[in-house]
Amino acid sequence: MTTIDLVYFNAGGGHRAAVQALQETAKEQGRPWTLRPVNLVRVLDPGASFQRLTGFEPEDYYNLRLRRGWTAGLAHELKLLQGLIRLAHRPMLAALRRHWLQSRPDLVVSVVPNFNRVLAESVQAAWQGLPFATVMTDLADHPPRFWIEPRVEQHLVCGTPRAAEQARAAGVPASRLHHVSGMVLRPAFHRPATGDRRADRAALGLDPDRPVAAVMFGGHGSRQMLKIARALGEVQLVLLCGHNAALQAELAAMRRAAPHVALGFTQNVPRVLQLADVFVGKPGPGSISEAVQLGLPVLTLENGSTLPQERYNVQWLRELGLGLAVGSVRELPAAMAELLQRLPQYQARVRWVDNRAAAEVLEVFDELLRGRSAPSRHGLGEAEAVAA
Repeated sequence: MTTIDLVYFNAGGGHRAAVQALQETAKEQGRPWTLRPVNLVRVLDPGASFQRLTGFEPEDYYNLRLRRGWTAGLAHELKLLQGLIRLAHRPMLAALRRHWLQSRPDLVVSVVPNFNRVLAESVQAAWQGLPFATVMTDLADHPPRFWIEPRVEQHLVCGTPRAAEQARAAGVPASRLHHVSGMVLRPAFHRPATGDRRADRAALGLDPDRPVAAVMFGGHGSRQMLKIARALGEVQLVLLCGHNAALQAELAAMRRAAPHVALGFTQNVPRVLQLADVFVGKPGPGSISEAVQLGLPVLTLENGSTLPQERYNVQWLRELGLGLAVGSVRELPAAMAELLQRLPQYQARVRWVDNRAAAEVLEVFDELLRGRSAPSRHGLGEAEAVAA
C-alpha cells in the first residue's frame, strides 16, 4: 500500500481541515493510498516537553489570540518565529530525519508554512529521491520563507494565479510548480444542497423569508463576533462559534432586533452555510473559499488586525467581485445593505468560481508517485541513521 504522509499542525483550523479534505477525497475516489496525518509538533516534541513546562501546546497561544481577536502585531511576531526556526534548524532536521527513516513514506506532503525548508531537507537527508510537496493553504505567499522555498527540493501546489506568479518570481522551476483551481475543500462542500431550506431555517428560529447571514471566524470563533452581532442587529444571523463554548453562550443570550442562533462546533458546516445568503467573517482562505463554493457572497474586515498572510485574500475577493470588505465593524451595516441590495449580481459572480482543487491535488500526488525513482537511504547505514 502506498503511504503519503501529510504534515500539519493545529495553529488555526485550516491545516488540519486540508488534511481531512484530502483524506476524504482520496477515499471517495478509491485511491489505493494510505494518507497518514503527521502532527509536526509531536514529531519535533514527542514527549510534549513544551506542554509540560508551560501548561499549553505551542499552537494554543496562537489560537487563543484568534479567539480573543488579539491579532494586531502578528506580522512582527512572524519574523521572530522565522528567526527561531532558522536557529533550531539542525535539531529539527535531525528529529525529522529520524522520523522519515522510521515511517518510510512514499511521498511527504506539507500543508503548513514556515517549516518547508527543514521538511524538504529532512526528507532528502533520510531518503534521497523521495518526493516532497507543499500544498499551500493560503491564496498567496507572504514572503520571504513563508510557503515558498525555491532552493530546496520542494514541489509547490498553488491555488491561485497570484501564488503561481510569486513562485515563478522566486525561482521555482516549472517542473516543480503545480497550479490548481483553489483551496482544498472537503467533499461535502462540493455536494448539492439537500433538504428543505425553509424548514431548516424555521427549525433554528429564523424567518424563512428574510435574508440570513452566516458569521464564522474559524474553528475557535472570535470575540469580534459579539461586536458584529450587535452592529448587524437588524439582520438574521447564524453564528458558528466552533470550539468556543463561552462565546456561544454569550451570543445565545444576546438580545437583538432580528432573530439569531449561536451554534457550537459542528461537522455539518456545509449545511449550515447553505441556509444563509451571505457570509460574514475574517478573510481566512478556507472559510471564504467554503462560502464561495456554497454560493455565498462574502462580507469581511480589512484593517490592522488582519493576519499578514490573509491580506491578499481581500484583494482576491475584490478582483473577482465576490463580496465587500470594510475597515471596521461600524461600517458593516451599510456594506450589508449594499450587498443585499445587489445580492443577485454578487451571487452570479460567486457561481462563476469553479474550485476542483482537492481532486486536482490528488492528481499531482499521483504524478509525483508515478515519476519517483526508488528512494535510497541517504548517507549512514540503517542503524546509524536511526540513531543519528
